[in-house]
Amino acid sequence: MEGRAAGWVRVAAVGWAVAACAVAAGMVARRGAARVRWNRAVAVVRDLEERCATPAELLQRVVNSLAIEMFAGLASDGGSKVRMLLTCVDALPDGSEEGISYAIDLGGTSFRVLKVELGAGSTIINRKVEHQPIPENLTKGTSDDLFNFIASALKNFIEREGGEVEERALGFTFSFPVRQTSISSGTLIRWTKEFSIEEAVGKDVAQCLNEALARNGLNMKVNVLVNNTVGTLALGHYYDDDTVAAVIIGAGTNACYIERNDAIIKSLGRVTNSERTVVNVEWGSFRPPQIELTPYDICFNNETWNYYDQGFEKMISGVYLGEIARLVFQKMAEESDIFGTAVDGLSTPFVLSTPNLAAIREDDSPDLREVGKILEEHLKLPDVPLKTRKLVARVSDIITRRAARLAAAAIVAILQKIGCDGTLCGSTQVRTMRGVRRRTVVAIEGGLFEGYSVFREYLNEALVEILGEEIAATVSLRVMEEGSGTGAALLAAAYSSARQKNSE
Repeated sequence: MEGRAAGWVRVAAVGWAVAACAVAAGMVARRGAARVRWNRAVAVVRDLEERCATPAELLQRVVNSLAIEMFAGLASDGGSKVRMLLTCVDALPDGSEEGISYAIDLGGTSFRVLKVELGAGSTIINRKVEHQPIPENLTKGTSDDLFNFIASALKNFIEREGGEVEERALGFTFSFPVRQTSISSGTLIRWTKEFSIEEAVGKDVAQCLNEALARNGLNMKVNVLVNNTVGTLALGHYYDDDTVAAVIIGAGTNACYIERNDAIIKSLGRVTNSERTVVNVEWGSFRPPQIELTPYDICFNNETWNYYDQGFEKMISGVYLGEIARLVFQKMAEESDIFGTAVDGLSTPFVLSTPNLAAIREDDSPDLREVGKILEEHLKLPDVPLKTRKLVARVSDIITRRAARLAAAAIVAILQKIGCDGTLCGSTQVRTMRGVRRRTVVAIEGGLFEGYSVFREYLNEALVEILGEEIAATVSLRVMEEGSGTGAALLAAAYSSARQKNSE
């Protein structure tokens, strides 16, 4: 009897052992499968990091490529990936401007109306700025509807400010590619960003605004038509005449700079009032051959209306960086379950903004609380584990770093083109300080640069890597708040007073 009982005990023990082994084996298998899935997600991030690597020697090749495209764009229209548009601005504010002028600053899905009161000696006595969102239907409607909306907003602004609807200098910042025909007129080449009013292409946008102003009872006309880079350059030069270029790094990106007229081959013989002209680079359309587009860059190019266009802008600017990150996260979710199973929130294009991306990268809390909050609120991904949040932050860092370093390379390309980088306009490969040490100021505007400290740090770091510490120390990046609109008002005042002097 006792022997039989002992046998049952041995059988039970064996059964329990077998069951325990089976459970353990299952756990090991599940852990192994989880590890494989995790490794697949990590592999996505590592691949992104490799593709987005921008060592200094690669950035220098980007500098050379963009500088060559700039030379080509100055030689002939259509001969380059960058348009190098002549702005007809051959004089910048010098601090002698006085009086009240207005400006309209249109460059995205909102615009700004400004009133600027100027005093002698580079003094802005008062500046009033009002932001006005543009309804989405107007970005795809008719040009009359869009410009009527803008003119009405200006009229209401003037009335609220207690001003009379009288003739005043008016600057118009229009931050889309325009072929300038005079300082106060220019035809739209094409829309970028969110706009697609096709019947407006080829029209004089200043004239469109003038007609809308007249319809709204305003006795004003556009004195100066510029884009946001030129406005920013004007404000920079107003404060510091060592300012040679301006860069926008915000929702979009572009640059302009002061060029010698004898270097603009395509316009030799053009009558001007000075030896220099401001050139609008339009570098958003640059496609550096050294930089490999990632699958995420290509994917979102397929989803947008300007397919395979504005390639440089799409790797740098604020409209797109958050979307690149979303596409990477979506790929990670396809390869693994690190975000769980409810990942439909990752399928919505442009649901993750670049300010969200910046907040993810700049979250330095031990548990990455802000990262988790953004994933839950914007991508509908609750309870994401800490190790996954760390991976998300790493993706944000990779995308930010590539964007900032490419922006730095583009800035150096302008400095190289005008001989401010120590290479004698690129004729030598060695950067050396020659002659008298000179300051070079680049005016910068844009929320991405101004509001994202990590982006600024990476950009400044890359400038030093490319230029070397000695040359980089001579280059100053100066932020110009409301530069694009205020600069347009300054230019309007400058050209208005110039006309008055010429007519006397």
